[in-house]
Amino acid sequence: MATAETVETPVAPKRSVMGSGAAQKLLAFGALILIFAFFAIASPVLFTWENIKGILLATAVNGILALGVTFVIITAGIDLSVGTVMTLSAVMTGVFITFWGMPIPIGILAGLLTGTAAGLVNGLLISRMKIPPFIATLGMMMIARGLSLIISGVKPIYFNDAPGFRLITMGSAVGAAVPAVDIPNAVLILFSAAIVAAFILGKTILGRYTVAIGSNEEATRLSGVNVANWKTAVYALGGLFSGLAGVVIASRLNSAQPALGVGYELDAIAAVVIGGTSLSGGQGTILGTVIGAFIISTLTNGLRIMSVPQEWQMVVTGTIVILAVFLDIIRRPRH
Repeated sequence: MATAETVETPVAPKRSVMGSGAAQKLLAFGALILIFAFFAIASPVLFTWENIKGILLATAVNGILALGVTFVIITAGIDLSVGTVMTLSAVMTGVFITFWGMPIPIGILAGLLTGTAAGLVNGLLISRMKIPPFIATLGMMMIARGLSLIISGVKPIYFNDAPGFRLITMGSAVGAAVPAVDIPNAVLILFSAAIVAAFILGKTILGRYTVAIGSNEEATRLSGVNVANWKTAVYALGGLFSGLAGVVIASRLNSAQPALGVGYELDAIAAVVIGGTSLSGGQGTILGTVIGAFIISTLTNGLRIMSVPQEWQMVVTGTIVILAVFLDIIRRPRH
């Protein structure tokens, strides 16, 4: 009998040139350039290095979250818990380093494992208990938020006794070598995580089965693939990226804020969709997601600089997400 390691995965239907991954990435990149150019003309402040650095830092957290969400959405799933799981991971990092006096690497590992564990639970609920992804991850979103408040005592956890922790993201390895280029380490972490994610998606069996499950889950199951196990692994991977985002945001703020996290999942999902990943599953790229994250950050930053009220910022972002989904629908092949 064929095993999951030897079976050939189903091939997704061929797409037109305009529906190809290259066309989607070019469209997203072109949109990013147009948005940046518009705000640069409207407000020259956008071109200042401090403002650009702020965009990079904002993109780092949302981008890392979006990397994990990309895998989930490619399987035609959804994860609403990434924001609060990120917060819980930050809180657990703070507990290990500040409350228990553990070394910083142990605290970071605790944060990563917390996120992975939450993702694993999501995957088991969805693949084994057959709970719809929306409901399972909505429940995890509330559980993670509650645990963050309980464990922290509803108070921020500060890393004042671990000064090296803040340097993980706010230091600059590039700036130490080239003082004129003061790029925060958080940005390097984002790009490193993106390279790893792209490798997993494009070069590993997990990546191949992620696409296969999203393209045609039933055909993948009939091919001998243990869909439940691989889907669980995808959600666990998404949780790992949430844990990494938790460590990054805790380092950036030099604190774990237990009330933070709600709303981050929407920005992450928006970045993935804007980057060309199809909500129907089976299609998506890591590069597109990174570009989508930069679009969200640049748009938010530009609207803020132009003193556009926050409620209108949400309207604009929501409109762009709807437009991105509509474009996905019209380019999707019809059977």
